[in-house]
Amino acid sequence: MTATTAGDDRGARGGEGAPVRRLTVLHDPRCPLCAHVRDWLARQRQLVPLDPVPVGSAEARRRFPHLDHAASEQEITVVGDGGQVYRGAAAWVACLWALDGYRPLAHRLSTPSGLRLARGAVLAAAKYRAAHRRPAPAGPEADRTRDRYGPPACDSGCRTPD
Repeated sequence: MTATTAGDDRGARGGEGAPVRRLTVLHDPRCPLCAHVRDWLARQRQLVPLDPVPVGSAEARRRFPHLDHAASEQEITVVGDGGQVYRGAAAWVACLWALDGYRPLAHRLSTPSGLRLARGAVLAAAKYRAAHRRPAPAGPEADRTRDRYGPPACDSGCRTPD
């Protein structure tokens, strides 16, 4: 898995050798799937604490001022406490690695062939997200909604399985 540092979010490897003691998961609060995954992660026993933070929120910008927040809006991003940045499939693998009972799966998915499988899952999730994401509110409501931490209502009434 490749990580970049939040201070240099251009693709250079970073944080190697630094132990990861906490991960921040930047999630889209307007996406029902993202809200479901956020809640599922919160219910799991965590070997490494996972902090969910709405992507693009004031909190995300305060915590990670040098992060490319526009890129984080486009694909899942996980940031380690040592400044490591994981995007896309590597971010999903990092989340699984943090959970008790899923670390062996994370190690299998971190191989080249496993990452191809994880990438396929990320692409399927992105397609679902694009189809079910609620439109962003405009005006003063936008800041309140972006910073809100709570599952969004799904306009279609969909329910994802546990």
